[in-house]
Amino acid sequence: MHEQQQAFSAHIRDPARHPPPAGIDPRRMQVYRDLFFNNVSRLLAGNFPVIRRILGEDWPAMVRRFYSEHGCRTPLFPELPRELLRWIEASQGHPPWMPELAHYEWVELALQTSEARVDDIAHDPLDRPGTDVAAALLAGRPLLSPLAWPLAYAWPVHRIGPDFLPDTPPPEPTLLLLHRGAEGRVAFHAPSPLAWRLLQRLDEVPGLDGRAQLEALAAEAGAGEGLVAEGTAMLLRWHAQGIVPGVRAWARSPVG
Repeated sequence: MHEQQQAFSAHIRDPARHPPPAGIDPRRMQVYRDLFFNNVSRLLAGNFPVIRRILGEDWPAMVRRFYSEHGCRTPLFPELPRELLRWIEASQGHPPWMPELAHYEWVELALQTSEARVDDIAHDPLDRPGTDVAAALLAGRPLLSPLAWPLAYAWPVHRIGPDFLPDTPPPEPTLLLLHRGAEGRVAFHAPSPLAWRLLQRLDEVPGLDGRAQLEALAAEAGAGEGLVAEGTAMLLRWHAQGIVPGVRAWARSPVG
């Protein structure tokens, strides 16, 4: 029985190289082959719509290659998009921008299904009446939401499509921010390099208060004091959007 199951699964994954198990009607095997492949192809097409449109008639061939070559690390069907991304990153023969485009398409699903919660991190949401939110963001340690992901790509992944297939990456990276709001929708933002760096700093150096973050950013950029005012406005805007949901709670000193 085990050998027959192995022969069945090998044939389903790669019928060109593995014959069907003995004793099974070829018509039934065709039904099984079509069922498995079509289910995988439809699922992946829904999660990688841009790649699907770019490849057009070549899409089934790529899925079949993935289907036959890749050893999945999980038996969970919803994890297949992550497995396709792993395969694209590890295999050869793709356009140079394909791994980053695949990641860009996959990461929306990853954020959509993330189990992270803002309330898992102790913080003050600054929602009390009369709160000077700007002053609180400068005096406290602004919290970057665990559902806000700054991303950087060498290729302009948000522009790549059937009508735009670049040959070389641009001189500057593509900086993006993905954020899942309270209503569960994922929004894409294109922050300026300074804004993106501030978002990155909030995660890299969480112990600094807002003013110290902005002063350090100004020093990095060789900018003047005006960056503090500009950065304060950014923090206020992000707070209103839930990207910076508040300031981190200060740890209490031990008693005794």
